[in-house]
Amino acid sequence: MIVIEREVAVAATPERVFDYLADFTTTEEWDPGTVRTELMQGDGGIGTTYRNTSRFSGRETELIYEVVEYIRPDRIVLRGENRTVVAHDTMSFRIDSHITRVIYRAEFQLKGLARLAEPFFRRPFDRLGEEAEQGLRDALGKLAA
Repeated sequence: MIVIEREVAVAATPERVFDYLADFTTTEEWDPGTVRTELMQGDGGIGTTYRNTSRFSGRETELIYEVVEYIRPDRIVLRGENRTVVAHDTMSFRIDSHITRVIYRAEFQLKGLARLAEPFFRRPFDRLGEEAEQGLRDALGKLAA
């Protein structure tokens, strides 16, 4: 399994940050790997599904994500899957002296033959994490403005 975890702090309320990130279509604004994310069904709560198309290592891939946990304003968890990977994205929110801390954890479990290539994917996933962290920092900074 490949795990990426980053923390970003922003001077905005946890509710505002949660609401922004709970709308998974905002990945188009902060995740540089995302080409597009479309709401398929639901209202953003548990059971809501999204179609996410991302570019990774020069190729486009599509995952269907489902919101599996939604505890406003503390935590949201999405599960994504396609034929080669199962992804779990967890966003946790903490308030610390008028600053909201977002802990973003993404876990990728490769399936089938892709599992054999996992060691070669670690560096590209790390780069993706660094770029997403900066994208999150930039997007959430706009919420504080």
